[in-house]
Amino acid sequence: MDYYKVLGVEKNASKEDIKKAFHKLAHKHHPDKKGGDEKKFKEINEAYQTLSDDEKRSQYDRYGKNFGGGAGPQGFSGFGNGGGFGFDFGDMFRGGGEGVEFDASNVEDLFSSFFGGGRSGRGKVKRGRDISADILISFSESIFGIERKIQINKVSVCDICSGTGAKKGSAMVKCKTCDGTGKIIENERSFLGTFATERVCDKCFGAGENPKENCPNCKGEGVLKKNEEILVKVPAGIEDGQMIRFSGRGEAVPHGSPGDLYVKIHVEKHPTWRREGINLVTDLEIKLTDALLGTIYKLKTLDGEMDIKIPEGISFGEILRIKGKGVPTERSGRGDIHINIRIKIPKKLSKKEEEFVRKLKEEGL
Repeated sequence: MDYYKVLGVEKNASKEDIKKAFHKLAHKHHPDKKGGDEKKFKEINEAYQTLSDDEKRSQYDRYGKNFGGGAGPQGFSGFGNGGGFGFDFGDMFRGGGEGVEFDASNVEDLFSSFFGGGRSGRGKVKRGRDISADILISFSESIFGIERKIQINKVSVCDICSGTGAKKGSAMVKCKTCDGTGKIIENERSFLGTFATERVCDKCFGAGENPKENCPNCKGEGVLKKNEEILVKVPAGIEDGQMIRFSGRGEAVPHGSPGDLYVKIHVEKHPTWRREGINLVTDLEIKLTDALLGTIYKLKTLDGEMDIKIPEGISFGEILRIKGKGVPTERSGRGDIHINIRIKIPKKLSKKEEEFVRKLKEEGL
């Protein structure tokens, strides 16, 4: 099986291209969808797990699918450059070429790269898929924070059996496949000898026991796909495009740990206010006479209406500052408000106004 052909990408495809191809094909062939193909879906997932990981992809590109994947010695036809993979073991042990320098401290890594887990081969705890969601909040909500409930359709722990997979009141019995150990031990032969490897039992998922009677709600899986309501707490001062990580709120897997939920925040633009770091900025247009004589303006801020004192003789472009009314921060309270002064110049004057301005000009103002 050619992983690149499975995903329909070129061998020089970027990680982003591989990710896009995977999502498209996984959506098409998912077993839960009508017309889905479980076998095809597993092939797609296997290809993605290898090609999305730089180290695994590099190993696959050099040695093929059977090398380092626990497949044993298939594909070897000799040593040195005449071998089935054109791989010189002498170079590897000498530290030459692309191999690793032989050292007693990395023997375990050597076996791990050959047989997908080394001599112990202990299976890792399964982890659910990470998922993401997007929410749109107002500018004011981004400044002061908000709690928002969202609905997500995802694989979750069964509410009836709490993830055990057992019918309510039913006992758990020892797994016959692994004899209650939760592990399967397999012997693998290679040119270096015979090695025992362990993997998690795929019947009990490492628990060592199975339900005597399956839960009717999840059919004994312990998980099922459903709509779940999640409370998203958006902190004060969050910026547009930021992500919030909710540990353990992603998709669940049988007898494993759930993935994480990543929520991307989108902030609506405000008609008069904008953000610059921890400061809130707005433009205030005042009349020419108010700029000359000074006055009090009522300004609508995110905290409510405030009286703003305009000092006499203020110039166009000057900035008035109001301390402690900007963006909340964890360490220094809140930023400031910056008010950019814009002076409205009349385009047309009445005769009386024009005479007054000329008189001011004659007096040198």
